[in-house]
Amino acid sequence: MKILSSSHAKHCLGYQIIFCPKYRNQVLEGAIEVELKRILGETCQTYGWTLHAIEIMPDHVHVFVQADHTTAPVEIAKTMKSISAVHIFSTFKDLKKRRFWGSGLWSDGTFYSSVGGASEEAVNQYIATQKQRG
Repeated sequence: MKILSSSHAKHCLGYQIIFCPKYRNQVLEGAIEVELKRILGETCQTYGWTLHAIEIMPDHVHVFVQADHTTAPVEIAKTMKSISAVHIFSTFKDLKKRRFWGSGLWSDGTFYSSVGGASEEAVNQYIATQKQRG
C-alpha cells in the first residue's frame, strides 16, 4: 500500500471487507462472478478507492481496498453492496425471481479488518517509548 496525501493529512488505510449474499446462496459464479468483479472494480475507480485484491467465492466476496482517511469502511461496503446489487439484478433478471424474492442481494452482515504496515506490537512499543525518544 502507498502512503497517500491530502492537503492536511498523510494516510495509509487499507481494509479487508467480506460480505455474503442473503441466505448464503451460492450464486456468485460464472457470468455473475465476472460481472460482479467488473462492477466492484468500476465502483472503486469511480469513488477513488484502490482495489488491491478481490476474490469471489460462490457464497461470499473478499475485497482488499485502500481509501482516503475521510471514508469509513462501512461506507465503502454499503456503496459496493448497493451499486452491485442494483447492477446484478438488472443484468440477471431471473436471479431475483429464483433466489432473492422480495429482498436484496446482500445479507446485512459484513466483516471488516484493517490492513496496515505496522503490527499491534510495533504500535504499542512506539507509543510506550514516546517520552524516551523526546
